[in-house]
Amino acid sequence: MTNGDAMHSIAALFSAVLALTFVVVPLDDRPVTAQLPKLLGAIAGVQVVEPPVPLLGRYLTPGDPDAILRWLRSEAPADARAYIVSNDMAVYGGLVASRIPGVSRALAYTRVSDLASVRASRPAASFAVFGTVMRLAPTGVPATGGAKTFPFAGDVWPLVQTYANLPDPPQTAEQQALAVRLRARLGTNLDAYLATRARNRDVDLFALRTEAEGGFDRVLLGQDDAGPVGLHLRDLAALRRFSAAWLTPARASIEPGADELAMVLEGAALAREARVVPRVRVIYSRADGGTVNDPLEFAPIATTIDDIIRSCGARQVAADAAADVDLFVRVPATSDADEQTFVARIAGDAPPRLRAIADLSFLTPDDYVQQRRLTGDLIDAGVAGSIDAFASWNTVANTVGTALPEAIAVIAGRRLGTYDARAHATFTLMRYVDDVAFHTVVRPKINDDLSAGGIDDHTYLEGDVARRTDAENRALLWPAGLDLLARIAAQYRDAGFTITLPWDRTFETKLDVRLAPKR
Repeated sequence: MTNGDAMHSIAALFSAVLALTFVVVPLDDRPVTAQLPKLLGAIAGVQVVEPPVPLLGRYLTPGDPDAILRWLRSEAPADARAYIVSNDMAVYGGLVASRIPGVSRALAYTRVSDLASVRASRPAASFAVFGTVMRLAPTGVPATGGAKTFPFAGDVWPLVQTYANLPDPPQTAEQQALAVRLRARLGTNLDAYLATRARNRDVDLFALRTEAEGGFDRVLLGQDDAGPVGLHLRDLAALRRFSAAWLTPARASIEPGADELAMVLEGAALAREARVVPRVRVIYSRADGGTVNDPLEFAPIATTIDDIIRSCGARQVAADAAADVDLFVRVPATSDADEQTFVARIAGDAPPRLRAIADLSFLTPDDYVQQRRLTGDLIDAGVAGSIDAFASWNTVANTVGTALPEAIAVIAGRRLGTYDARAHATFTLMRYVDDVAFHTVVRPKINDDLSAGGIDDHTYLEGDVARRTDAENRALLWPAGLDLLARIAAQYRDAGFTITLPWDRTFETKLDVRLAPKR
């Protein structure tokens, strides 16, 4: 070990001893829900502690809520400044587990009350709880192998999804007739789905009531994938009525989103610790960009973005006002002329403002050329590695709820004197590799290869198929990741790059990236 390495190690140990600590109970064990909150904290020099991984479950296997509650009471760091807890994990065992029958209302209420008792024993810490309003579609898996007995598997879940997406109640004669046919085909499966929706709504209401009685400091409910029509609207109306009657917007909010909610609340906790309310200016790639509606969200993107800015502890400012963060939002169907102007504005944006980029090109499905365009333009302009935040995945809330907290972590870290440039570069590089290289190049290729081999359902892979797919993903994504590293963060070298499929499906990948300064 060189003297420089030794000094770095000593400095790192000293920082770790003095670091602020947050406790996060994630939605599940996926990278976006469990890994990213830790990496986000690292940017600001904050230690993020989570329950042991085995307690979080994996895909169709639920986590262990009772063990997690015991961990919170007796093993979580006593000096944590903030607790950010997934109600779905603490009550049901995770997001997938929240969509199926099994946990009774009585048991769910008991677990929410237990969570409030943990909060009562940590009076010096902030305590935020986040939950999801159940999405319209059940978890879709084939009725084979280990998934054969999973609720709503096989041919059931698409029928349930079709029913749930109808207007409530159905409006036209055609919709009414379809609802009757679906009820007849689904039978007890529909009863079980509707009972699960009702249970989840009541548990969300109980969490809001617990908050109103002082049990928590903040409750954030995110509407999981659901558009402007469907059964969820009745649930949202009930939750909003209670919230409006008994809680202020600072204590409780209901907005689109799910997977990003821990990062959003972590951004708010970081801003609070740094004693800053970041000013955010939103800049769209085309003049009417804010009117675009994500089909998986119930509000236009301008509404979603405004909600996330507030929930991150920031505030939105006018186009001509002073800002701490310029949030650049790229929407689909941006013309060539608008694209050039947009990229030029990103490249010309000057400190002390931070540049956060939310690329929503994925809202045009399967248009991979468009989805790669902005990243290519940023690389060509020489700014892909110097921006302060980037995200481009799945939904508007997912993307903005990743990019904006990353920018806030930079602000907080610099104000606290604990900013970590290498952690920042790692986080940003991983978004380019995952959101762009994996989702627009590698994932389509492995899906095509599976289909060519006669495997058309990519939501649940088993045995040799899962192992071969995992190996193919690694073989394709590793060189793509190294290429992006060389083009985006050339001041660093690869010191360890592990690539896996965390669940037995092709929807997401997991990256464990270690960067080291070039000698």
